Amino acid sequence: MLVFLDFEASSLGKGSYPIEVAWVFADGRSESHLILPAPGWTDWDDAAQAIHRIDRRTLLLEGMPHQHVAQRMVEVLTGHDLLASAPSWDGKWLSALLRAAGFQRHGLRLRRSDEAMVESARSILSPAFADTQLASAADEVMTRSASPMASGVPAHRALPDAEAERARWLAVCASAGRLSRLR
Repeated sequence: MLVFLDFEASSLGKGSYPIEVAWVFADGRSESHLILPAPGWTDWDDAAQAIHRIDRRTLLLEGMPHQHVAQRMVEVLTGHDLLASAPSWDGKWLSALLRAAGFQRHGLRLRRSDEAMVESARSILSPAFADTQLASAADEVMTRSASPMASGVPAHRALPDAEAERARWLAVCASAGRLSRLR
């Protein structure tokens, strides 16, 4: 099943680490966790905090131990198609979390959510369009289904951002369905 995943982090620096993670399955089930920093995770950027509005004190008081978050992710997400809007960044933080908890860093892998959206559009469109027209039709669907965040600022909280990616995927599927029915 498709799973839309998002992290918030301490900064965008080399020493950054995940402070929040959320995921939303295609069927709408979701989870969100604040992450208690692992020993040695000390990087912090006040500018990043101003964006995601999660302070370090909140993490220390309300965060779940990083090992528990990693264990939960491995238990729940293994075998699913994990998607992120920025897999290079989210993958960095996923890898840091898994490694800190003693898991293989490639135990869970992310890919770009746009790829899955195009695949979904093509799958829905393929019965109605010739192979030569499929790429163009899928491009049209993707354009019509621009990100709900495109007109505004992302929430910069893990769950709302993951939910926005799922909403975009649902819009892509609906748009592809409408276009197929028009053929």
